[in-house]
Amino acid sequence: MAQRSHEKGSTGAAPVADEPRRVRNVVLVGHSGAGKTTLVEGLLAASGTITRVGTVGDGTTVCDHDPAAVRQQRSVSLACAPLLHHDVKVNLLDTPGYADFVGELRAGLRAADAALFVVSAVDGMDAATAALWEECAAVDMPRAVAVSRLDHPRADFDEAVALCQRVFGDNVLPLYLPMLGDDGISVVGLMGLITRRVFDYTAGLPAAIRQPDPEHLPAIGEARNELIEGVIAESEDETLMDRYLEGEEIGTDILVADLEKAVARGHFYPVVPVCAQTGVGLDVLLEVLTAAFPSPPEHALPAVTGVDGSPRPPLTCDPDGPLVAEVVKTTVDRHVGRVSLVRVFSGTLRPEQTIHVSGHGLAERGHPDHDADERVGHVYSPLGATLREVPYCVAGDVCAITKSGSAETGDTISAKDDPLLVAPWEMPEPLLPVAVAARSRADEDALARNLARLVAGDPTLRLERNPETHQLVLWCMGEAHADVVLDRLRGGGVDLETEPVRVPLRETFAATATGHGRHVKQSGGHGQYAVCHIEVEPLPRGTGFEFVDRVVGGAVPHTYIPSVEKGVRAQMERGLTAGYPTVDLRVTLVDGKAHSVDSSDAAFQTAGALALRDAAEKGGVVLLEPVDEVVVQIPDRYVGAVLGDLSGRRGRVLGTEPDPSGVDRTLVRAEVPATELLRYAVELRGTTSGTGTFRRSFARYEQLPAHLADGVRPTHAS
Repeated sequence: MAQRSHEKGSTGAAPVADEPRRVRNVVLVGHSGAGKTTLVEGLLAASGTITRVGTVGDGTTVCDHDPAAVRQQRSVSLACAPLLHHDVKVNLLDTPGYADFVGELRAGLRAADAALFVVSAVDGMDAATAALWEECAAVDMPRAVAVSRLDHPRADFDEAVALCQRVFGDNVLPLYLPMLGDDGISVVGLMGLITRRVFDYTAGLPAAIRQPDPEHLPAIGEARNELIEGVIAESEDETLMDRYLEGEEIGTDILVADLEKAVARGHFYPVVPVCAQTGVGLDVLLEVLTAAFPSPPEHALPAVTGVDGSPRPPLTCDPDGPLVAEVVKTTVDRHVGRVSLVRVFSGTLRPEQTIHVSGHGLAERGHPDHDADERVGHVYSPLGATLREVPYCVAGDVCAITKSGSAETGDTISAKDDPLLVAPWEMPEPLLPVAVAARSRADEDALARNLARLVAGDPTLRLERNPETHQLVLWCMGEAHADVVLDRLRGGGVDLETEPVRVPLRETFAATATGHGRHVKQSGGHGQYAVCHIEVEPLPRGTGFEFVDRVVGGAVPHTYIPSVEKGVRAQMERGLTAGYPTVDLRVTLVDGKAHSVDSSDAAFQTAGALALRDAAEKGGVVLLEPVDEVVVQIPDRYVGAVLGDLSGRRGRVLGTEPDPSGVDRTLVRAEVPATELLRYAVELRGTTSGTGTFRRSFARYEQLPAHLADGVRPTHAS
């Protein structure tokens, strides 16, 4: 989100909301290619925010300003685009539709008070969109549906509405019907069902409003009756349905008021047909966003605590209340520095204000807990990449701040004298590992700097330097996410390469064996004599290491017995054949020899290591692989396919059970070797059409099959 002037230009200063009731925060969601970004572009033009409409194909839209988005011709990050309609500021939050960027979607949902589901009249919707609707329903988030791409030859509005009703429920009903032109194909207007008026767009925006033609009346009448029944069913006036059934004509004002209340409460979901390219429906959609969607004071706020976890009273959306805001997205620009998109929940954020920044609970993702007092420089209203300075940002609104030294995605901003912590939103776990390495020493510093920037802004990216395989591993959400991360690293001037991810294995003995270690130097130097004899036996998995002293008669002086153990342990850490740590052994020292002058601690350490290596040659060494317990969450219809796939991964299915968090969903529990899970995030998505998720945790080590062990290359010399 670099600070620059948008090439299309804007019509003036940024809109500023004076109080929360003049704000609407709307997140646009839907599958990739549904037309969300194009719809935002059309709404910005319809409201006069921009003077020229860009296209995704040309890379000239307001929201897809990220170079990776331009190259891939799809959204890859959250973008904010505010507009002003009838003195109401609408913050449009455009989210990526591809599953890999679900972290950006979660951030958009956090900042929003209502969701606009964009459903293509050509392609319908994917299963992930249907699952997201259920998720919004669980938290009572108000929703509406925009049926897009009406100008396409294969567009079918009626089928799109029928699909929405099958997936979303019966309370999804159109407010308008598309009106075809003389060619019988192009959509030139809308037929309003409540007002029984035609909105004619043949001359462009704004629409010309007129009476319907006689041939339109039957379609309007049938759809209008269904809409009115749906609205009245949600009315607080219990007598309204009886009056309607008795034939009373319900006034338009009453219907509109009840409709707006039902939408704001999240009980009714209007459908609006739109075409961003021709302008059809954009003005009426703006009316729905401003009149029917709730303002921030009408939407529940997240819980807060003290930084130490102490309880605090619930927040209210009050501009005069204590300052509480949240960083919903951070990017680190090489020229501007940190740019943080902020949702203000309480209080007012002002320039030159001293704030407290708190980040807790993401240490395992590479975000250590941090608290810092900082001074806000300027406050901006972001329009995609453009930052327009504003005098303040009230509770309920969204803004951007720059040059914070510590603010990361998910951090809480509060008053210096009363620091608070907002309850975090759900962060998906990255499960696709990608190993990267700088091509030269000169690139290593640049790689470290660029990784720090990316991790600060992306909580779905986890950075891990594996001390055993010596690899730098980026844990990503999927291949598309990994492509964007690598693209951004290379765009920052880093010459890097990827390499196969190596799973850290373990070694153990295949059978009981004896070993002889003799370290004798004839140079006459002091401390060059030590001999020891050991017995080694493998122990059950997970037992660890035991060292037993059974020396008789002082063959090895008591002083040097710990030295033998130390040498054995050091050799176990280095490994015996492939360079992986050795585990689950009992080593018994049974005999040895020492010299009164030339023996030493170092000599017996060396002898102990040699004895273990000698025993390994006799008893044989086997490799152990980590086995993870996996919980896969899937729709019921994919259970058979997932069970078969897990079996093909050498998995052991432990059982299945209904998923308590969703209807017609199943949890599959299994144990699977970690080597078989390296690309499971990608392959599960393909098997389940993007609807399956999983989590994993380490269970134990088990022996790696011999045909796989033969292909393991040593990590370093043992």
